[in-house]
Amino acid sequence: MIIYELHTGTFTQEGSFEAIIPRLSHLKELGVNAIELMPVAQFPGNRNWGYDGVFPFAVQNSYGGPMGLKMLVNACHVRGISVILDVVYNHIGPEGNYLQDFAPYFSQKYHTYWGPAINFDAPYSSEVRNYFIQNALFWFRCYHIDALRLDAVHAIFDMSAKHFLQELSEAAEAFSAAEGRKRYLIAESNLNDVRIIRPKEQYGYGIDAQWCDDFHHALHALLTGEREGYYKDFGTIEHMRGAVQSGFYYDWKYSHYRKTYFGSSTRGVEAFRFVVCSQNHDQIGNRLDGRRLSMLLPFEAAKLAAAAILLSPFVPLLFMGEECAADTPFYYFVSHSDEQLIRAVREGRRKEFQVFELKGDFPDPQEAGTFAASKLDWKKRSEGKHGTMLELYRTLIRLRTELPALKRLNKDGVRVKEQGSTPLLVYTRTWEDNCVLCIMNFSTETRKWSLDEPDFSWSKRFDSSDESWSGPGAAAPSVLKFGESIETPPYCFLVYERNRTK
Repeated sequence: MIIYELHTGTFTQEGSFEAIIPRLSHLKELGVNAIELMPVAQFPGNRNWGYDGVFPFAVQNSYGGPMGLKMLVNACHVRGISVILDVVYNHIGPEGNYLQDFAPYFSQKYHTYWGPAINFDAPYSSEVRNYFIQNALFWFRCYHIDALRLDAVHAIFDMSAKHFLQELSEAAEAFSAAEGRKRYLIAESNLNDVRIIRPKEQYGYGIDAQWCDDFHHALHALLTGEREGYYKDFGTIEHMRGAVQSGFYYDWKYSHYRKTYFGSSTRGVEAFRFVVCSQNHDQIGNRLDGRRLSMLLPFEAAKLAAAAILLSPFVPLLFMGEECAADTPFYYFVSHSDEQLIRAVREGRRKEFQVFELKGDFPDPQEAGTFAASKLDWKKRSEGKHGTMLELYRTLIRLRTELPALKRLNKDGVRVKEQGSTPLLVYTRTWEDNCVLCIMNFSTETRKWSLDEPDFSWSKRFDSSDESWSGPGAAAPSVLKFGESIETPPYCFLVYERNRTK
């Protein structure tokens, strides 16, 4: 999969399912074969990220309702694009939430950041578990959704002998077998716990894949220099090397942010079980200024961020507009009607920013202008450096399909070359007789590197410094041979393919 996360309300000016359809040809041309919709379960008002949904079986009316979603899914499938839907099973939104009036849907044993936890292990929890399992099957059966992204599973509290996630994965597996086509479950988790993605035969929960925070945090901290909040645990080239090699850097290492040892080893876990990104809705929208990575970095560094994701051995996820270095922000926005709740949201955002030591004014989440400012500007997509970035993404995605070593998602085929503290990331990816060499300079200075393998020569497939990519000019040789020293300009990345003859 090449996953493309989008928010229905801001992906187009119209903000509807139907308005997405004419844009699918652009995504197909880019190389995207799966779109991931942020939550569409009915929420209060007409603008929201979707995580305040209160009717899990209803489709947001302001987006086009049930028929609009079905039209979009059909249009995607005709074009060979899968549809992933973001669902929220860890909490229900605060406004319009009446589930507690009908049954014990909520637990008093636990509390989440967003309010009362769902009752997954207290009395009558079996019926509650079934409610959410049937919701997952509902999206598969009635809307032909191909995969579900499970929001913040670390906030699903369950001390049962069989965790809710395992029961959910078993239900999805049974449904897939009956239908003759695999449906997938992808978790968002900040636990670095491989039990979530290990198959049940290995005493795991059987979830197919999960978002990999360590990869994002390592890349973001290294490129931006930010060290606030959870970025405190990252920022060196060693973090990036570990993330490329294993997915999780923290595999029972000490976390200064958490002040304890954290994470588990990914040894034996397949690479396709990790979804990586350089940015997503959370990492942009939860910033004080809502700025994208391309708005924080020099153009050369933004190109390097793209390469780090698309050349990795994991499943890449792009956030809408990233592929063309969009310069529109993506803010957090709501349209609640309860004044007390609106004040609470504003205060909550202020406290969140304090954790990251961010000070200053931020766009009011309740204001319609905040939502409007977050809409993509499609007119700039092919202009100047926007167009250059778009072509860069398109070319890197094409390389992933052309070169077997890049196409095959295989951690065992990754060999990271030790460079000490030098901010160079050098690694090979190998599949059968195909081998690709990736050289990435995460420094503001030119760095030298020499090939230490005497038996082969390598042909250059990509050089981000080339003037065709708005770079300073290519200096690396077209053919790389043993002992030859090459210079990599600041934020440059190079891709070489090993020649088949010695």
